[in-house]
Amino acid sequence: MSSEDVRPKVDCTVPHPARRYDYWLGGKDNFQVDRDAADAIEKQFPTVRLLAQENRWFLHRSVRYAARELGIRQFLDIGTGIPTSPNTHQVAQEIDPAARIVYVDNDPLVLAHARALMTGTPQGRTAYLDADLRDPGGILHHADTAATLDLTRPVALMMLAVLHFIRDEENPRAIVDTLIDALPHGSLVVISHGTPEHVTAEQAARIGRADPSGARVRSGTELAALFARPDLHLVAPVASISEWWPEAAPQPRPSVADVAMNGLVARVVRD
Repeated sequence: MSSEDVRPKVDCTVPHPARRYDYWLGGKDNFQVDRDAADAIEKQFPTVRLLAQENRWFLHRSVRYAARELGIRQFLDIGTGIPTSPNTHQVAQEIDPAARIVYVDNDPLVLAHARALMTGTPQGRTAYLDADLRDPGGILHHADTAATLDLTRPVALMMLAVLHFIRDEENPRAIVDTLIDALPHGSLVVISHGTPEHVTAEQAARIGRADPSGARVRSGTELAALFARPDLHLVAPVASISEWWPEAAPQPRPSVADVAMNGLVARVVRD
């Protein structure tokens, strides 16, 4: 049996968050089932395309913060999605060509595009893992992670618009703790997460019915509680991604209600 025979196949009958996100960003790597699901959500939340774009800009600003302000040169980007330039490695390696990045996603279509397009500088290293956030140990102990990242030196852990796909019964706190336990002193944790705080209960229910992924949006208080650890110090209180580093963001800034996604940025501080 060839490697092509055992490679995971793309299921174009079930919508996938990465392909739906690609559609909202104006990409073409999606199927009709993804577009139908995305349109159903957009009907209930008309500014969802703005949310997707703001999330990308939040990623760019947080990578620049990690690389320029903190001197971090290693990035673990979980839930990377279909490549949309500039990607994490392009932003980081523009600052330091020796930066190293591991991308993680679980959609075979993302895998195919990532391997073709996510090539970094000769001085740095870029790897892609076909893995799931629900198995954090598998991510941390993967051979490509070990070959790319030195977990004795600071790492920026990026989980943008992915943690809300982990339901409460899947124990998101255990996933978070496993990942953060592996990070050394000086590392950075960057999260973006859907919030219900700016919609009515009725609208939230309609969005939930339109979303086949069963995403579990959490309030800013719930998100902060998920990351409440003595060795994790918030850079600033949890806030809308539209309000992080606003001076470096496109103007004018959108309202928090139109974006409806919070950001959490925290340093790992250990004795």
